[in-house]
Amino acid sequence: MKVVTLTVNPALDKSAKIDKMSPFDKLECYDITYHPGGGGINISRVLDRLEVKSSCLFPYGGKTGEHLVELLQEQKVNVVNTEISVLTRENFAVFNTETQLQYRFGMPTTTFLEEDMTALENVINKEVTTGDIFVISGSLPKGLPINYYSKIVKSLQAKKVKIIVDTSGVAFHEVVKNKLFLIKPNQKELCALAGKEDMTIKEKEDFAMQMIIAEKVKYVVVSLGKDGAFMAHKNGIVHVQAPKIEVKSTIGAGDSMVAGLIYAIVHNKSPKDMLRSGVACGVAATLSEGSDLAKKHNIETILAKI
Repeated sequence: MKVVTLTVNPALDKSAKIDKMSPFDKLECYDITYHPGGGGINISRVLDRLEVKSSCLFPYGGKTGEHLVELLQEQKVNVVNTEISVLTRENFAVFNTETQLQYRFGMPTTTFLEEDMTALENVINKEVTTGDIFVISGSLPKGLPINYYSKIVKSLQAKKVKIIVDTSGVAFHEVVKNKLFLIKPNQKELCALAGKEDMTIKEKEDFAMQMIIAEKVKYVVVSLGKDGAFMAHKNGIVHVQAPKIEVKSTIGAGDSMVAGLIYAIVHNKSPKDMLRSGVACGVAATLSEGSDLAKKHNIETILAKI
């Protein structure tokens, strides 16, 4: 069994610091860093730090795409990429040292072409084999149909793959129509899935359990931000509280949480320990600056506290 991550909408993440934020002025940035970005890419990066090897699958294009590939190769991540005609996007995050606030700017993706979609699907079907863990993470770029993730899931059903999904919006609503192994919505996404504006924690737990009972999914993990997370599984609900820490960046916290869950799955941990691992990785990511994600020593420190 191997782990394969898919990032359909990758990005080159650029981070910087400024000493103040003001309109019209030319603001001087410093401490510029570049990191590979995108849901599945971030998950593979954290898994590598946890000594769980994965195949990191994504499309790339242009100079930003080449830079993205180079950064991952420098980090010894097993890259399985597909060169396409679309330029890889670049995202930008700025940390204001005066207010201790971070500003995140996400850039749109150029529309995918049909031949790009076909090339990506061919790589997926070649790379993913029977019994693998396949992770779909991140948003859908322009040009891809809303059922694109659902289409990929259906194409892998015969291989009995454990499919983990962490996405949002209409793409999430479409893909959960299929039988999945694990989903990780946040509270807003879970409410939207239930067709409600808001719900109490008890209502959220009940709805997650309904999905388990209906055998739509084996695990539902709902992130609660600074309050940790809960997991619904066949034996009920488990909760893990997150320790209070000083947040430096929230970039990739959700992706780091998914990596922690996968680490526990690979090592046959109990549902409670799965969730502990996920929360520890998610919290550890917020201790890193920019998009540097969860580091192993921080994960171990947090895990000892929960």
